[in-house]
Amino acid sequence: LPPPAHLCLLTLLLPPLSSAAPISLAESISQAYSLALYMQKNTSVLLQTYLQYQGSPFSDPGFSAPELQLSSLPPATAFFKTWRTLDDGERLSLAQGAFLALTQHLQLVRDDQSDLNPGSPILLAQLGTARLRAQGLLGNMAAIMTALGLPMPPEEDTLGLVTFGASAFERKCLGYVVTREYGHWTDRAVRDLALLKAKYPA
Repeated sequence: LPPPAHLCLLTLLLPPLSSAAPISLAESISQAYSLALYMQKNTSVLLQTYLQYQGSPFSDPGFSAPELQLSSLPPATAFFKTWRTLDDGERLSLAQGAFLALTQHLQLVRDDQSDLNPGSPILLAQLGTARLRAQGLLGNMAAIMTALGLPMPPEEDTLGLVTFGASAFERKCLGYVVTREYGHWTDRAVRDLALLKAKYPA
């Protein structure tokens, strides 16, 4: 019988045991790429589940609001030429910063949804799992940067000051942007890591 899904996820997220031989750069990239692909398969499910629980207009068919952005969360979109000419360090640093911000924002969204939709265990579980996967990818990217001798970007409190008096609608908008950008950044991470995988083959 195949192993339970949660064990498969742990296999992807857990670092190698300290007693084992250190893994190569190519293996680190391969692990990160595999996790990013695994994440990519579930990002649209998270977004659709989130929208479903927020009510109209979020749950209306075809809802999309690309104009909504957060100053505390960098957008994943970029001109192809700009993205393609980034070096390894720049590309990884941008991804590290984005997923660090996403881990913090996903925690805030989960806290908000615990208040706004306390009877939604499926949504709350998916948000918690997304945060866990983002943290796992952060660890994998850190291993790659260390192997390449690249400096690690400083960890920052990307959320800054939080307005605790935000309305329910504002909190729903924030959650929408976060779950949407989580998907976009995961898509970008897959492309980033595919380039590295080709550059440093096993």
